Amino acid sequence: QVQLVESGGGLVQPGGSLRLSCAASGSIFSSYTMGWYRQAPGKQRDLVARIFSGGSTAYADSVKGRFTISRDNAKNTVYLQMNSLKPEDTAVYYCNLVLRGLNYWGQGTQVTVSS
Repeated sequence: QVQLVESGGGLVQPGGSLRLSCAASGSIFSSYTMGWYRQAPGKQRDLVARIFSGGSTAYADSVKGRFTISRDNAKNTVYLQMNSLKPEDTAVYYCNLVLRGLNYWGQGTQVTVSS
């Protein structure tokens, strides 16, 4: 079993920055992909960014150049540095881990961008 614990959400003004963290624990014995998704009220959950076991990354077009995903394999932790935040970035952000074809999710952390 895999557990994901997120932290770092909150309220920030437009143009501000936040860093989200997600620590994974449990039966993690092989390479895995980690990522961040977000879901705004009334909308579907969408991919924000993901990072593969080898370190390559992928981003949604809407966050390219503003968000950076990184990981610390020794700590089984993934980070999402979010800069130049916009009101449309407001959502619940979910950590995701894909291991041996199975998806695991964190509980979600709220990010609100508002003046």
